[in-house]
Amino acid sequence: MESTDRAADHSTTTAPLTIDSLIDNVLAGPPHLGRTRLIGIDGPAGSGKSTLAASLQARAEARGLNTYVIHMDDLYDGWAGAVRGFGLLRDHVLQRIADGREGRYRRYDWNSGAYAELHVVPITVDLLIVEGVTSCDREAGPWQSLRLWIETSNEVRLDRGIERDGEALRDEWLEWMRWERDHFAEQATRSRAHVIVDGNPTVPHDPALEIIPKSVALPPHDSAAS
Repeated sequence: MESTDRAADHSTTTAPLTIDSLIDNVLAGPPHLGRTRLIGIDGPAGSGKSTLAASLQARAEARGLNTYVIHMDDLYDGWAGAVRGFGLLRDHVLQRIADGREGRYRRYDWNSGAYAELHVVPITVDLLIVEGVTSCDREAGPWQSLRLWIETSNEVRLDRGIERDGEALRDEWLEWMRWERDHFAEQATRSRAHVIVDGNPTVPHDPALEIIPKSVALPPHDSAAS
């Protein structure tokens, strides 16, 4: 398999980009994960990955695409388990689908601190969206049709995280932010993304239908290579 996991040559822009145009681009190229096209959404915690995944899923399903979303939070083995979470994604979901078998994973229950019920990802899925830190790690690259990176300021991210998780987890958030910074640097995640998305945009747009990119390097329409 030819790797598509190279640093992208981005062009800077702040004009709204439709979510449908991203889906069009993915559909124009061949699938790299069996019959499934894989989109990864990575970026620092609190930047808006799950919101973007939900918008992509809604537009894809409106177009009749059989779509499945995996949240990396459901695979992490707790606050210190992101690397293990990606290993589970790679070995038990992506590799299995590439081999023609259904993907399988257990959801991590953050309250009990243990893995819980089994989830199955059918090989018939048209579009698989994986969102969360590590979703665009290098080893996923050869299977991906599109890599999105979303970012905003540390202050906005931390405020969002504390609002969601509570003040008692501030220290966990700060430690996570330090870890992910080093992880992204080692993986060169941002530079390998096809689109860098503003996670706290001021440009007017419809968030259900559009994103505000900071830069774009979409794969050519006649190929999934970047």
